[in-house]
Amino acid sequence: MGLFDRIKKGLKKTSQVLNTDVRDLFKSEGRLIDEDFLDELRAILFKTDMGYDPAEELVSEVAKGMRGRVVQMQEVIDVLKSKLKELMAQDESPIRFADSGPTIIMVCGVNGAGKTTSIAKLACMFRGQDKSVVLGAGDTFRAAAVEQLGIWADRLGVECIKGPEGSHPATVAYQAVEHAIKSNADVCIVDTAGRLQTQKNLMTELTKIRDSIRKQIPDAPHEVLLVLDATTGQNGISQANNFADAAGCTGIVLAKLDGTAKGGVVVAIRQQIGLPVKYVGVGEQHEDLVLFNPDNFVDEMFDDALAAN
Repeated sequence: MGLFDRIKKGLKKTSQVLNTDVRDLFKSEGRLIDEDFLDELRAILFKTDMGYDPAEELVSEVAKGMRGRVVQMQEVIDVLKSKLKELMAQDESPIRFADSGPTIIMVCGVNGAGKTTSIAKLACMFRGQDKSVVLGAGDTFRAAAVEQLGIWADRLGVECIKGPEGSHPATVAYQAVEHAIKSNADVCIVDTAGRLQTQKNLMTELTKIRDSIRKQIPDAPHEVLLVLDATTGQNGISQANNFADAAGCTGIVLAKLDGTAKGGVVVAIRQQIGLPVKYVGVGEQHEDLVLFNPDNFVDEMFDDALAAN
């Protein structure tokens, strides 16, 4: 499956809802852009969970150039796409690799966000780039998490460093980085326990894990990725802000995009959080992780509407 097909797969539910509703706004002879139309458009945009401010900006953009005119669907979609691309603008932000030695990536997020699967997808991506990978099973609170990460490691042909049951996560992180250095690995991905952003003691623990990594590589971790569950929509925004402060996050992996019609939450993330969306999870297979590109993302959101028109 090619890159664009994967993005289309991930946005299928969002695209279906958005495009069905947008098509329903129009008749074959076009539609007058009046207050009724703008209210209906606003409601459609809200469904994607992009948030109040981005939806208002989009509606205002349509109104500014088209109010009082009869227009075709294509004209409105062109305006929406252009404004969305402006709101979501960011450079493609792949992993920042270390100049020398292993690149250390710390992964965090709330329980059930999809951390372990996202780590597996990252490892698969790196293996596809012929990079050697070490995983650190730092979610020591859940034996199942350690076991799951070990299973993924076996499947992907990468090493997984595990501590004894009850080990401190910072100790496991230290051991994983130590092994990555000794084995000349290219990448070391350190898992952390899922936690709520309101659990201050566990949030403080993220800082300890980061400090343990820096004892061996002062400028590491080179990336701290926050995994957000796309199905949570706007709830993910408060999670992101709190984790970003505690863990020094450098980017976001948006998981489970294929399982929701709330793909518009990416707009809210880009507007409200000063972090790039680095990758999006678009399926359940280990290869279903794609580099986030705003223009491609927006094009696929509306692709079905244009094809059916």
